[in-house]
Amino acid sequence: MTEVSRRRLFAYSGVSLAAGAAAGAGLVSVAQAVEQPADDGAVPFFGAHQSGIATPVQDRLHFAAFDVVTDDRDRLIRMLKEWTAAGAALTGGRPYGSAAGGLPESPPDDTGEALGLPPARLTLTVGFGPTLFEKDGKDRFGLKARRPAALADLPHFPGDALDPDRSGGDICVQACADDPQVAVHAIRNLARIGFGVVAVRWSQLGFGKTSSTTPDQQTPRNMFGFKDGTRNISGDDDKALDQHVWASAKDGVPWMAGGSYVVVRRIRMHIETWDRTSLKEQQDTFGRTKGEGNPYGAEHEHDPVPLAKLPADSHVRLAHPDSNGGVRILRRGYSFTDGSDGLGRLDAGLFFIAYQRDPRKQFVALQNRLAGNDHMNQYVQHVGSGVFACPPGPRKGGYWGETLFA
Repeated sequence: MTEVSRRRLFAYSGVSLAAGAAAGAGLVSVAQAVEQPADDGAVPFFGAHQSGIATPVQDRLHFAAFDVVTDDRDRLIRMLKEWTAAGAALTGGRPYGSAAGGLPESPPDDTGEALGLPPARLTLTVGFGPTLFEKDGKDRFGLKARRPAALADLPHFPGDALDPDRSGGDICVQACADDPQVAVHAIRNLARIGFGVVAVRWSQLGFGKTSSTTPDQQTPRNMFGFKDGTRNISGDDDKALDQHVWASAKDGVPWMAGGSYVVVRRIRMHIETWDRTSLKEQQDTFGRTKGEGNPYGAEHEHDPVPLAKLPADSHVRLAHPDSNGGVRILRRGYSFTDGSDGLGRLDAGLFFIAYQRDPRKQFVALQNRLAGNDHMNQYVQHVGSGVFACPPGPRKGGYWGETLFA
């Protein structure tokens, strides 16, 4: 009897209980996830690269960072295998196992709130944080020697006010979809599958994508009302992706070949202050007009940027590749609004997401320049942070992180 057959027997016989029941029921879906073709319109799950990086940006986000709460390497690998099976099913628009059937005495395999909904272009992207490789001086999973040098802890930047409860994490999952319920459902079910192995450390919902990876789309606007991501890397620009986004075996970390590194920053925008600022001040801050989005000295949004005509401390001038030796990153950020604080101000801003080949040479270099000089700093503050190594895409029959744990 095969391993899947044995687990199927256990799941249907009700032998497994509590966490064991969830694991048994979940592994029933390993076969379902591999055997059933994806629904029309679903984003392919398996491939050389993880989906959700160069994929056309969806409308909604649910990002979650997890702490691993076990020191058992085998349990962690089993969970990653089950997550992969669930990911293949969910991105194909299918429940992970039974959502409304099964044994009445046991919880359903799938929580069910996405039943009847289309895939909504759901993508799931997994990354591993520095603390998975070593935490408090302890090499819990025998991975310390495999930590990439590029996965360095981010330095403290001027102006940072990072909340440790909204920063870091051993593993991250980025769920993007055109339906918020589909994205939330995916994170909810991965968290449920991982019970006893991982626990959610922090999470963030996002809406209103603030960048595009498809140049034919209209450039979206951020919470300040300005177009964002005009010069973003296109998802079909293979040359730029290979140069700036995808890790290579030549970088010295073979298990990361085809993967990428993601930096996430929760950036609080001081909305009320901004809303009382003159249009000229707002435009000077960006170096672009608010309506058309054209840079100062140019007629249209996508015209070449005449950097010398922009204010020296404007955001566009400081962040432009020509001001930074050609450094580029692939942005996939989202706006957020999490109610209001105790003073009645909106807790709103940008959940910045950027993929790159080496954060030390890309994000850190850019942020050092921006943190010390950008006029935008009067209106924003970085309050959450994380950096993660996203391995290559899972292969059929494999699992997220297989190249790392092999």
